[in-house]
Amino acid sequence: MATLTAAIGKTKLHSGWLAARSTEVQLSGTQLTTTHPPTAATAPWMEAAVPGTVLATLVKNKVVPDPFYGLENEAIVDIADSGREYYTFWFFIIFQCKLSGNQHLDLNFRGINYSAEVYLNGHQRVLPKGMFRRHSLDVTDILHPNGQNLLAVLVHPPDHPGTIPPEGGQGGDHEIGKDVATQYVEGWDWIAPIRDRNTGIWDEVSISVTGPVKIIDPHLVSSFFDHYKRVYLHATTELENRSAWIAECSLNIQVTTELEGGVCLVEHLQTQHLSIPPGKRVQYTFPQLFFYKPNLWWPNGMGKQSLYNVHISVDVKGYGESDLWSHLFGFRKIESYIDDATGGRLFKVNGQPIFIRGGNWILSDGLLRLSEKRYRTDIKFHADMNFNMIRCWGGGLAERPDFYHYCDIYGLLVWQEFWITGDVDGRGIPVSNPNGPLDHALFMLCARDTVKLLRNHPSLALWVGGNEQVPPKDINEALKYDLRLHPYFENSAETEKSREDLSLAAMDPSQYLDGTRIYIQGSMWDGFANGKGDFTDGPYEIQYPEDFFKDSFYKYGFNPEVGSVGMPVAATIRATMPPEGWQIPVFKKLSNGYIEEVPNPIWKYHKYIPYSKPDKVHDQILLYGMPKDLDDFCLKAQLVNYIQYRALLEGWTSRMWSKYTGVLIWKTQNPWTGLRGQFYDHLLDQTAGFYGCRSAAEPIHVQLNLATYSIEVVNTTSQELSDVAIEASVWDLEGACPYYKVVEKLSVPAKKVVPIVEMKYPKSKSPKPVYFLLLKLYRMSDYGILSRNFYWLHLPGGDYKLLEPYRQKRIPLKITSKIFIKGSTYEVEMHVHNKSKKPDSKSLTYKNNFITGNYDGDFDIASADPVHSRTEEKREVGIFSRICRHFTKDTDGVKVAEVNGVDSGVALFLHFAVHGWRTDHKEGEDTRILPVHYSDNYFSLAPGEVMPIKISFEVPHGVTPKVTLHGWNYHVRQTTL
Repeated sequence: MATLTAAIGKTKLHSGWLAARSTEVQLSGTQLTTTHPPTAATAPWMEAAVPGTVLATLVKNKVVPDPFYGLENEAIVDIADSGREYYTFWFFIIFQCKLSGNQHLDLNFRGINYSAEVYLNGHQRVLPKGMFRRHSLDVTDILHPNGQNLLAVLVHPPDHPGTIPPEGGQGGDHEIGKDVATQYVEGWDWIAPIRDRNTGIWDEVSISVTGPVKIIDPHLVSSFFDHYKRVYLHATTELENRSAWIAECSLNIQVTTELEGGVCLVEHLQTQHLSIPPGKRVQYTFPQLFFYKPNLWWPNGMGKQSLYNVHISVDVKGYGESDLWSHLFGFRKIESYIDDATGGRLFKVNGQPIFIRGGNWILSDGLLRLSEKRYRTDIKFHADMNFNMIRCWGGGLAERPDFYHYCDIYGLLVWQEFWITGDVDGRGIPVSNPNGPLDHALFMLCARDTVKLLRNHPSLALWVGGNEQVPPKDINEALKYDLRLHPYFENSAETEKSREDLSLAAMDPSQYLDGTRIYIQGSMWDGFANGKGDFTDGPYEIQYPEDFFKDSFYKYGFNPEVGSVGMPVAATIRATMPPEGWQIPVFKKLSNGYIEEVPNPIWKYHKYIPYSKPDKVHDQILLYGMPKDLDDFCLKAQLVNYIQYRALLEGWTSRMWSKYTGVLIWKTQNPWTGLRGQFYDHLLDQTAGFYGCRSAAEPIHVQLNLATYSIEVVNTTSQELSDVAIEASVWDLEGACPYYKVVEKLSVPAKKVVPIVEMKYPKSKSPKPVYFLLLKLYRMSDYGILSRNFYWLHLPGGDYKLLEPYRQKRIPLKITSKIFIKGSTYEVEMHVHNKSKKPDSKSLTYKNNFITGNYDGDFDIASADPVHSRTEEKREVGIFSRICRHFTKDTDGVKVAEVNGVDSGVALFLHFAVHGWRTDHKEGEDTRILPVHYSDNYFSLAPGEVMPIKISFEVPHGVTPKVTLHGWNYHVRQTTL
């Protein structure tokens, strides 16, 4: 193999690793990296998952069963029973690197759990303890002259892996809390124990080549003055001179922005000259860079996520370019304080209050099989739900730069907690150690290093000491001091001041560890829950939908955790459980008339949360009738999921600013194949709750208050809505429209919720026991739809059992599809038309010409363009035929499928799915292509309505994709592609 002289920069070492259990390797690290290197994946060596964990490697090689399938986790030896040596592993790789004169090589580990011994070409280095600290080793002097380098890493598990009590519980016996590591790994009420406690090289490994001077941890800060017209970029970096002479340096900073077509515009280019003594590390602060009205970074739903590329490089006299660093940076200011009106914590971004609607996040995968691709899907899913904040829970990770990168891209604010959680740090059964980890200095070292790793991301909104707990006093005080705000960011009204009003003697904000974001000591303190640390978050179970709207439901201004059900679709159950796990719960009637759901043992192991709460909430699945089998149960569960989470967010939003400042749902996803609190499952298929949230969290939204039956309009944007109208239509099970009302010439102020009109239908004569309500908020000038919301409702004290015979209706549908293919990526435009005969009405909105908007401070709702429906069969398709490849040779780019039906009425709960077909398809194999991004799903269509749906997905090699449509009363399962 040819070895080229290394170029300046970083190279990831993410392939070619081998691993073996240490007790099965009778060689020292010196021998492994000199005379006896492993040469192939032959016993005891196997292909390793790096980044990843020991257990991820064992699963990859099928040495142990998949712990997320059925009850297989019980067949894997727990570290408490095996001892730490069992999960102490060697990891080995050969990498190529040959340096030229005055070059240096660093070997970098961004995360190892929990400690390690590193051997490179026979030389040993010891990596100290701590899961959340970076390690960078200068290995220049021990590289092989021929460029081939042998690296072996012996990784040791956490010092206190703990044991799992028979009753399980939150964090096992809590011993893991004595280490600075993830705390969920001993099990929780939403996950089974992780047997190796996440031992391994779990984050990025890289080598980086520099010249004599190295750039270390630059810090970027923006300060704003004169109502965001004047902006200054502050930058401070550390520089290390590794040479034996004085380094005369030219330090450069360049700021660029990307224009159309990949063209970059240079906004600033500045060069500074400095001298660095031999062997010294210095800190340097650039002169401030001035920007006039830069493009700002906004959270999802408030505007664009504008990002600039900040590029820092250093040239050394007599050498040339020595090191370089770049980062995407967003100009934005986040303020936070306790709101006087609600007592809840209020966030402002760029001076605009933002009503928080988001979710709690644990981590992407319980075995730390983290990837950029998975992170992109995870974060895009959250943006697709119209969320604007993710809380990184304290028992999980300090999330990775890839996670934050996509939060920057998609506009998700991040609440980042440190590694404290009450169950493991002060309470629980048995009562845990209240003093946090044993080594407080190690905790603070990891905390400071985490701040340096993440602080340049605009999405990072606040630091929090812990989950439902305050860190030990000394740690808490140290965090408060280290994360204190710079004077520029202390006063919420400071943008009203001129720059000169602030002390010129104030330290440059980029010289702070952070200085720009608040630190809150715990998740239920200082404006969250009751603000005093009492247990006032939750609840975590099924609720009556109307209760979310009642004033008595939650007392405090900002709920950091409220949760409910999360049953996935039937295909996921079959893919993650053996047949004995396909049995639906037994519905046991209690003496008080309530139903108790008794799940099978596999569902119970996977933490199933029932759809009933005896003594408080009747079973919500049985409202639709007794489920017949797994498919029926899961479909009815999706109906409940949709209603439950839409009502939760609509109920909170109904009292935006008058009672609440925000809510975070517990939780958005599962890091394993769990059965509770999720909007998409571990296989990345969305539940209907996903789309209930997507509807409810629209920046502009029309909704029904389920407690008052008043129609409300929500405007979370900074622009007033004017000249808009609401169309309300009621549809019965016979396809008739017994109620139709239009309210015109409405105005809705910015950042307001306005009750518009009370629904009269249920109070009218002879109301139907089950009916549908369709609400549309539209622009009067062109009937462009701003918001559409569809409800299925029953009379008080009733149920939905009449929907069971409604499944037999044959509703005529017409599905028009158009396919665009680029490489392995497919984009499909669907238009679904309910061709039922419409009753006579004045409706002009049936085509659903949805309006897209930017929703930022400069956005004018009157100038937004409607997305016109394209269902006409004779539309122009020539241009698409020329630039796109299609599924079949004889198509002109448009495919039309029609399903004849004799009935009229609502096509209820239609949902698309994408499947892949191979020639070697096996019976019972899960054929879904996942993930898939849908512009909407689980939707319903009134007679005459047309719905445009966009679908995008990637297709594995050798697979033919097919898009199918299913529905409550649509059983053709039409293949639309």
